[in-house]
Amino acid sequence: MHKNFKNIDKVVFGRGSFAMLDEIIAPIRKENNKYFVFVVDNYFKGKDFVSRIPLKPEDVILFEDVDTHEPTTEQIDNLRDKILSEKGLPSGVIGIGGGSIMDIAKAVSLMLTNEGSSTLYQGLNLIKKPGVYHLGIPTISGTGAECSSTAVLTGPIKKLGLKCEWTVFNQVILDPELIASVSDEWWFNTGMDTYIHCIESENGTLNNTFSHAYAEQALSLCRDVFLNERSGRSAENDDKLMVASLMGGLSLSYSEVGVCHALSYGLSKILDYRHCYANCVAFQHLDDIYTKGVKEFKQMIEKHKIQLPKNLSEDWSDETITKMAEVAYKLPHMCHQAFGENWKNTVNLEYIKALYKRL
Repeated sequence: MHKNFKNIDKVVFGRGSFAMLDEIIAPIRKENNKYFVFVVDNYFKGKDFVSRIPLKPEDVILFEDVDTHEPTTEQIDNLRDKILSEKGLPSGVIGIGGGSIMDIAKAVSLMLTNEGSSTLYQGLNLIKKPGVYHLGIPTISGTGAECSSTAVLTGPIKKLGLKCEWTVFNQVILDPELIASVSDEWWFNTGMDTYIHCIESENGTLNNTFSHAYAEQALSLCRDVFLNERSGRSAENDDKLMVASLMGGLSLSYSEVGVCHALSYGLSKILDYRHCYANCVAFQHLDDIYTKGVKEFKQMIEKHKIQLPKNLSEDWSDETITKMAEVAYKLPHMCHQAFGENWKNTVNLEYIKALYKRL
């Protein structure tokens, strides 16, 4: 099947480009009720960075805590209701933070113009109307949320995204200066999300020349950042990682993720593992599926002295493992990518439970 996917309308890249925000959104301020909603990672609350945000008196700034849980449908519904009841329809929504903040901004933008709970729209092309203007400013690189057509939400029944062409940001500002404060641990974890995106994109039945071109360059940048002689934290590598994140996400737009992400969704939904960390925990045990990728991933772990837990499943009940497996099994597109059209000949609930028992 050929994908006719929507890309970001506009992208600005470069150190100091965050200063262009006021200029970029000025024409949009004339729309709707003439104010912006800024969704900002709670990490920045009380920090000097907030003074750099071009807030106008009529604007609303919402600090969202994404350390304790990933975005939920209930959270999005509550934010939508709060915004509309207090100030009406905004000119736009701006997300400043990591992947979860990007997803919150995208989801809120959509739900401001679509009635009912966001649980009704978890899936492909279920959104009825375009959202308001939305702009993403990542302050951590790796998730690819800045360019994806999905806003991943955890609901009462499933973890699944609001996915359609209207989810994609109208504008993205990529300023590598903004990721300098990321801890070494999360710099690695989110960077590995990009790496795993590309490995799954490349090693799947939906891989093609278009997705390969983005993945190949993103993998090359990841190796520069995490494996080669000049790997490690530096301004140059932050530039590379920010671009790799974007390219890895674009590779997925025309391909798909695979087994690791399916397992990650189960870990996040049932055990509240953060997405990028969950990917790392799972990927190390998938050498029979992604042989070369896992080997290289372990070299990166060793080089950066990262400690990932093992033998986690010894403390999990069969009930817990079954619940996680049920989440993963309900993501057939990921299994299709990894094993092909006849994926059900390989993958069943017991197979997925066995994968979790490796962890």
